[in-house]
Amino acid sequence: MPVHNYYEVTDGSIKRVRQTCPRCGEGYFLAEHKDRLTCGKCSYTETKK
Repeated sequence: MPVHNYYEVTDGSIKRVRQTCPRCGEGYFLAEHKDRLTCGKCSYTETKK
């Protein structure tokens, strides 16, 4: 997925669309799967409800 799909620009302000990894910090986004969110760098995982 291209990087420009991770951000949304509205009236000159930038907003992140995807959630960032709490362990790795900003710049590392969580991949969205059917039942979970996962970091590709440190393998941090959150399950969806």
